[in-house]
Amino acid sequence: MTIGRMLPEHWPAVERIYQDGIDTNQATFETQTPNWDVWDESHLPEPRLVAKGTDGSVIGWAALSPVSKRHAYRGVAEVSIYIDVNHLGKGIGKKLLKELISQSEAKGIWTLQAVTFPENEASVRLHESLGFRLVGQREKIAQQHGVWRDTVMLERRCSISL
Repeated sequence: MTIGRMLPEHWPAVERIYQDGIDTNQATFETQTPNWDVWDESHLPEPRLVAKGTDGSVIGWAALSPVSKRHAYRGVAEVSIYIDVNHLGKGIGKKLLKELISQSEAKGIWTLQAVTFPENEASVRLHESLGFRLVGQREKIAQQHGVWRDTVMLERRCSISL
């Protein structure tokens, strides 16, 4: 497996993996993927990463979204990380997230946050294994298919001096 920069030509594979995550009802409140332009506009230009298998196919991706447009929060970003359903449990998420952390710190990001469903225990464990701490749980924050869902928020502070 290799990790590299996500390019626009990776979008069809990234979108497929994203939709698979949506379909689990455990990854996001979204119900369908946006088009490339909408996704591109809503994520930071760097870092954006893809994991590729030995055959060169995209098997996972990670990217950051700004949490606010206000200047004071320019160094705070939300993590998105998705792994191909056929490659879950192989350590790909940990390698992607570790690289995302490293590159985000190099870009001046001082706080990463992750929001997930508490039932997505694998995601919670992954983030905690790389220094994220539980900040809190938001109860019945939004509905998914007519059912109120809770989310948990985790955050990680930059490991380098600010």
